[in-house]
Amino acid sequence: QVQLVESGGGLVQPGGSLRLSCAASGSFFRIDAMGWYRQAPGKQRELVATITGDSTNYADSVKGRFAISRDNAKKTVFLQMNSLVPEDTAVYYCNVGVITPYFTRANYWGQGTQVTVSS
Repeated sequence: QVQLVESGGGLVQPGGSLRLSCAASGSFFRIDAMGWYRQAPGKQRELVATITGDSTNYADSVKGRFAISRDNAKKTVFLQMNSLVPEDTAVYYCNVGVITPYFTRANYWGQGTQVTVSS
């Protein structure tokens, strides 16, 4: 099993910044892709950003404003969010893909952290 602990959400004014963190722990052989998704009220969960090795991928709506990074030694993924707008308001979920000790693939979700952008 893998546990994901997210932190860093909160209330911020438009134009402000937040940094989300997600730390992985548990039993796995290796972490592959790490990423962030979000779900606004009444909408489907959508991809925000992913990172696999040094390769990153972003939703068009956050390109140039958000930056995803990872610390492999700490098994942690970060999401730096700048120039936030009200449309970024959502619950943000961490997602991690791992290779298990049995060399199978598994995917895990964090519990979610609320980000609210409002004046």
